[in-house]
Amino acid sequence: MAENPTPHFQNTDGHSEIEIPVKKFKCIGAYPPHDHPHIFLDMGKNKNIVCPYCSTKFTLNETLGARETIPTNCVVEQ
Repeated sequence: MAENPTPHFQNTDGHSEIEIPVKKFKCIGAYPPHDHPHIFLDMGKNKNIVCPYCSTKFTLNETLGARETIPTNCVVEQ
């Protein structure tokens, strides 16, 4: 079992941008049953990436804690 599972983020509230604390993650869109295919995204050398399914822009914010986002409540508890 992996010690650091890939974090999952959601955008049920339809934000145009979400700040997150990691560069590698999964976007699920909205909470099920309104989710899109869960897609692994990697910012690579960039500081942001746009999900090709829901068009949410995810921006790296290294000052956030592991379970924090701006706006709040976009982490999917696993």
